Formats: sequence, structure tokens, C-alpha cells
Amino acid sequence: MFELGKVQSLIIVKELDFGVYLGKELNASIDDRVLLPKKQVPQGSKIGDKIEVFLYKDSKDRMIATTNRPRLCVGEVGKLKVSQVTNIGAFLSWGLEKDVLLPYKEQTYKVKEGDEILAAIYIDKSSRLAATMKIYHYLRCDSDYKKDDIVCGTVYEIRQEFGAFVAVDDCFTALIPRNELFGEIRVGDTVTARVSGVKDDGKLDLSVREKAYIQIGKDAEKIMKLIEDNGGMLPFTDKADPEHIRQETGMSKNEFKRAVGNLLKSKKITIEATAIYRK
Repeated sequence: MFELGKVQSLIIVKELDFGVYLGKELNASIDDRVLLPKKQVPQGSKIGDKIEVFLYKDSKDRMIATTNRPRLCVGEVGKLKVSQVTNIGAFLSWGLEKDVLLPYKEQTYKVKEGDEILAAIYIDKSSRLAATMKIYHYLRCDSDYKKDDIVCGTVYEIRQEFGAFVAVDDCFTALIPRNELFGEIRVGDTVTARVSGVKDDGKLDLSVREKAYIQIGKDAEKIMKLIEDNGGMLPFTDKADPEHIRQETGMSKNEFKRAVGNLLKSKKITIEATAIYRK
């Protein structure tokens, strides 16, 4: 059987005016042949030659071969550009004459023409090639990354109960846990993060924060800037509600307390009942 959506090596079994028929064997039956259009046939090719082709379906839903290589094959994940948005979904440019459909039900957010999105290619229930933004099950768990390595990836989903799901190198599965989410992180963002742990199954946990002893200094600098920008004071202390601290500083309450303690120790601030002041 042919493998739809994959590159494979097939044999020229018959020549025609409009192209050649390919099969897995030289004596392949009519039902076990696929057309490679004439404009795709390499010059000088003859019966018995092997050709590497990609198989997809044309506008009439017929299996067809091409020597062009798409950016993604079935099961692969990568970034594709939205070429058109229609009433049935978005079409993505992937290196072939016929764009691939991204159905609305496979979108994790509303895309628009010109967007570059992370997607995977799959075979739908109608045996056609399609794209999906729900890529979790297509990502790999066999990276060589270790704890404390710095990695880069694309945020493809955010779920409040878990955190931000990231495709490291756009192919490895990773998570920024909910308690590590700081600042403005949105779907589609490219993030640089530290590997905070590697699970037994190979999935990565990430942190966008530095190690504690480095982060304290950075957080202290951030607090001093907030104080300066607010006229020399901060209208709350480490006794404030944790959510209020997070909203105002992007830090957890414990991180805020450690940074404030660092500033106190270096005698840069004073703390009163309801505010922190520049010394």
C-alpha cells in the first residue's frame, strides 16, 4: 500500500504522454499505481527507474505523486504560514501547489492570513491530509536536554490548571508549570527558558526564572525600578495579598519577600506599615 503524506521511493512502471505511473514493483497492477504528472518527471527517467516522491490527494481527491517536498510530512510538527482563511477553515502554505487545510475544529485560537503558526500534519477521517494546531501528541520526548540547560521553544497552548505548553525546538514536548508562569506569556510566543527538570518519560519542565541566587538580584533591581518609577515608594509591602503582588511585580510572594530582604540588607529601602520607601 502507498503511504499518503510521506516521502517514498517508487518505480516507474509505465510512461504516458501526460506523465508516468509509479508502483512499488515493476509489475504493479493498475490499482497499485499512482500518477506522477509530466512536469514532475525528472529528465531522462525511464521505466524501471526509482524516484523519491511525496504522495497527496489532488482537488478531485485522487492520489497523486510529486517530486516537490512539503515542509512537513504526516506526523511532523513545524511552522507554516496561513495563506487564506475561508468558511471551512484556514489554508496553510507548505511547499506544494495545493495548500493544506487547517479546519476550524483543529485551531486552538483564531488565525488570520499571514500568521505563522505551529502545526502538525495528519490524515483525517476522510483519508485526506489536513493540519492541526493540537500538536501535543505529535511532539517528541527524546531530547538530549538536561536540567539547567537553556532552551528555546514556541508556546502552543496555555491551560490555567497546568501552565503553558511549549514545543522546544518546535519538536520536543515541554511545560512551564502554572507556578512558574510570570509576565506576559501568550500562545504563539517564542520563549527562552531553563530546563528545571526532565521527567522519566522524557518530557521537560521549564522555568522562565533564573536560579534563586541569580534571580534575587534581578528581582531586587526590578523592585527598585518600580519604586523609582512611582516617585520613590511602593504602596504595598510583603504583607500584601499574593495575587496583588503577582499582578504588580510578576513575582510570587516568596520571591518578592526574598528580593525585599536583599534590598533591606543592602540598606537601599525602608519598610513602613503599608509601603516601601527608597532610602
